[in-house]
Amino acid sequence: MLFLQSRPNISREIPVSLAQGRPLKAKLLIRWDEGLARPRRIFLFDLYPPSMDCQAFPAALDRNLFANNQDSACFEYTLVPRERGPWTFNGAEMLLGSALRLWQLKTFCPCKSLGRTYPDFSRIKAAAGAELRFLPEQNGIKQMRRRGQGMEFKNLRDFKEGDTMKAVDWRATSRKRSMDGRTKLIVREYQEEQDQHVLFLLDTGYRLHRSEGSALQFDKALEALLLLSWVSLKHGDSVSVGTFGGTRRWLYPRKGTSAFPHLMNGLFDLASSAAPSSPFSCLEEALSRLKRRTFIILISNFREEDGEPLSWILKRVEKRHLLLLVSLREKESEAIAARAPQNTDEALETAAAFSYLASRGELYQSWEHCGLLTLESTAKDLSPALINRYLAVKKSGRL
Repeated sequence: MLFLQSRPNISREIPVSLAQGRPLKAKLLIRWDEGLARPRRIFLFDLYPPSMDCQAFPAALDRNLFANNQDSACFEYTLVPRERGPWTFNGAEMLLGSALRLWQLKTFCPCKSLGRTYPDFSRIKAAAGAELRFLPEQNGIKQMRRRGQGMEFKNLRDFKEGDTMKAVDWRATSRKRSMDGRTKLIVREYQEEQDQHVLFLLDTGYRLHRSEGSALQFDKALEALLLLSWVSLKHGDSVSVGTFGGTRRWLYPRKGTSAFPHLMNGLFDLASSAAPSSPFSCLEEALSRLKRRTFIILISNFREEDGEPLSWILKRVEKRHLLLLVSLREKESEAIAARAPQNTDEALETAAAFSYLASRGELYQSWEHCGLLTLESTAKDLSPALINRYLAVKKSGRL
């Protein structure tokens, strides 16, 4: 009888940490009790989470897999994680066909698997580990020349062509003579100041909950945050993160590249929502937490109504900290403002979009005139633009 049919035991092999968008191989190991008959037809379906894509199921298993009295078989298939966050495989299901092909038995095999999907950061992280020197054109990172000298002394070295006379250390020069009795010029070499604090404030509300291509602006902003965090940790700075809007979190400052997994674990499941967000309240809370001079990078989408409340608190920020306001551009509004209207309705929409973008531009200009740092970028170009600004600030010694 079908209900007396032997039932298998199933176990799953899958890594507990996955990379978003990167295909991976998973395995289902099917074991049968020794000596029991095998069904003629076997259909397998793994209950993978909705955050993953898979085209392998339902899978019809060949009975020959269990020929020659084999007690186990392995079924391998491909998964593609599409969303960040924790995931759960609750089990697998099988359809076991009767000998006369008149009935089928649906059976559930509990084989629970838990894990997490992280942003696919391996390629960019490898480039950032070398300070992105080998991919300047691909990543858009500019190799900027130093103007003046940094804040920290690095070492002494011999004078080379191109060095300025201001860099010559005359005391060290007077103590150094070459083998032929001539005096060699010695210069002091400087490097960017290290052990500084970088604070990221990321908007998780409606301002970045906007689709651009196949991803949300928030996803690109989170990727840029993680990339610049890695670069900052490589430069010897400490990094902390605060979020506001839909999800509120605070990750305390950590230093060294060993702190990067802590950031990944604290941010891998972040998602934006249509909840309201206030950059003003976020800055006010951050100022109450900060005890030392900090480079604050606030990532959101600033509009004309943010001018008055932010202008009030920016005066407090300037006294002790350095603030960079990062705003993502709205491609839809720019497309409407640039099109040629064909009727009255389109003319009104074009005029409204043009006025909206003009007011945003005036707001950013007013902040720049006050000595603040601003950056407006598309979601696609945010990562290299943000790194370029960070490196420029480090080389300028403003921190």
